[in-house]
Amino acid sequence: MSRNVSTLSRRLGIKNGLFESQSLFDDLERTKALAEKSLTGTAVIESSRSFYDFMEGENANKRAYVCRGTACECSGKQDEIHDSLEQLVGAEEVGEAICLGHCYNGGAYMLDGQTYDEPDIAGVNKDTLNIIPKGTSVNEPVLLIETTDVQAWYQPLLDAINDNLIDSLLADMLAANLRGRGGAGFPAGVKWQTCRDQDSDEKYILCNADEGDPGAFSDRYLLERHPHSVLFGMMLAGLITGAKEGVLYMRAEYPQAVKICTDAVDELRELGILGCDLNDEGISFDVHIVIGAGAYICGEETAMIRSIEGQRPVVSVRPPFPVEEGLFGKPTVVNNVESFACCHAIIANGGEAFAKLGTERSAGIKLLSLDHTFNKPGLYEVPMGIPLREVIDDLGGGFSMDVKALQIGGPLGGVVPLSKIDDLRVTFESFTDHGFLLGHCSILGIPESTSMLAYIEHLFEFTAYESCGKCFPCRLGATRGKEMMSRAVKGEPLNKELLEDLLETMKLGSLCALGGGVPLPIQNIIQYFPEEVYGAGDGSTGGTQS
Repeated sequence: MSRNVSTLSRRLGIKNGLFESQSLFDDLERTKALAEKSLTGTAVIESSRSFYDFMEGENANKRAYVCRGTACECSGKQDEIHDSLEQLVGAEEVGEAICLGHCYNGGAYMLDGQTYDEPDIAGVNKDTLNIIPKGTSVNEPVLLIETTDVQAWYQPLLDAINDNLIDSLLADMLAANLRGRGGAGFPAGVKWQTCRDQDSDEKYILCNADEGDPGAFSDRYLLERHPHSVLFGMMLAGLITGAKEGVLYMRAEYPQAVKICTDAVDELRELGILGCDLNDEGISFDVHIVIGAGAYICGEETAMIRSIEGQRPVVSVRPPFPVEEGLFGKPTVVNNVESFACCHAIIANGGEAFAKLGTERSAGIKLLSLDHTFNKPGLYEVPMGIPLREVIDDLGGGFSMDVKALQIGGPLGGVVPLSKIDDLRVTFESFTDHGFLLGHCSILGIPESTSMLAYIEHLFEFTAYESCGKCFPCRLGATRGKEMMSRAVKGEPLNKELLEDLLETMKLGSLCALGGGVPLPIQNIIQYFPEEVYGAGDGSTGGTQS
């Protein structure tokens, strides 16, 4: 069925396509009209619409949203903010969102389409663009720079087209050994070459700007402050693979970023860089911006593809992989915001120069998001391989409160006790070798006052709420886990065997990294904080069977 809908959705294209059309209305008559136009049926459209927080349900069409991401929840500010917003706009106008990208301060909320972390809600300055604190430990920043001359920024790509040197662009990407910064760490150059080798006259480039990992705000920074870095990378991928269209799929939770990127795309079209023939022989590339509607799972590449097509955004079984059969069934490259943003430095300075900034297996630089538990929270650019201790003490200035562990890499990332900090470096292999996950590399402090049982409950609750529901291990496992932990928080002993069986089932049986990834931080907590999870006993008995 999904392949048939993909083909039918392709008839409408990306701009004003099936997903964007269904997001504009909610009455039955127009739903029927869209179904007739797209030949898909009302069930397909209603199935899709009902999935998204901001289209249907208790969180749709609110004036205000309280951030319930992990960093804000650990800040202890959110209940008070919720009460203040209710007093300002009324209880029926206040909803909840998962991470608004203000983890460096905590206390985030959205009001009338803008995001803030200012405590004076009634007197908030609606013209303020919240500036993310930043710093670097590299001699010449690669990502934390300003783009002043837009035409000059894109000139390396225009020159490569004019001089017929597109093959050299791919050679630089392969030499750079840029591993995907979204968490999976797959080499971008290899992915692009695979897509380039596919025999198809229609290909696509997708930028996954919907990765809403609580604790991470590097994407938000790049989209708001350096949109041309991201767009350069997308255009580069298009030239190398032969794709003529790209999609920047953006979070609705980042409204300022949506406006800034929209303006940047318009600017490039006016300059004749996007949306036109660049060599009078058919080489062109254009970017369409598609705005998500509040679904964390759309950060998973196959769910995002289904979303753009107007289908219910559930995870697809792989193979085939997107580079073989992606958007509308055509070869598709999917990379995240930071991966594309690295590309300008690779082309400007050479792939080998980029690779030398890091280690042999983890090349280049990385953006780290440090949350409000640090004395100097913010975004930091570091060379891959830097000791984690240096990040925490020298860049972050240590902790502003008593912290007992760090969750690194988002809600699916490992929970690192303070005793393990000196063992880790910022590389994919270092974290994997020690039983953790680098992921997006958000670094979130877990305060000493936070109950680890309550934290596990929060992780299960997040997974249960955000699950696409396609596979049983994730959909049912996260719900049973939340129920089990809710009882444990109230004092009921945990059944150790039952919990470990549940985590193993989710890890081995889930289709994607949501259900398959959340066992990692929970197992880390069990390993390093067993007394908080099971108490004085070993947890081998007790607990209610779920």
